[in-house]
Amino acid sequence: MSSAVKWWSRLSAAVTGVVLTLVVPVHAWAASNGVSDLAVEAARSRRRGGVGFFGFLGGLCCLLVVGGIILAIVLISRNRKRR
Repeated sequence: MSSAVKWWSRLSAAVTGVVLTLVVPVHAWAASNGVSDLAVEAARSRRRGGVGFFGFLGGLCCLLVVGGIILAIVLISRNRKRR
C-alpha cells in the first residue's frame, strides 16, 4: 500500500469516529425529549410544493455519497486482484 492510501484510510477512520462521536449522543438526546415528535409533525405539515433548493442539495449530497461508496468498492476490489 502506498503511503497516500494509508494516510487516506487513517484520515477516513478518524473522521468517521468523530462524526459518530457527535451524532450518536445527539440522536439519543433528541429521541428522549420529544424532539422526534416535533420533527414528525414538521415533516407532515410541510408544504408539498416543488423540489426547491434544498431538495436539489439533498439529491446532490446523496449522489456524492453513493459515488464515494462505489469508488471505495472499486478501489478495494482492485487492490484484492493485485495480490
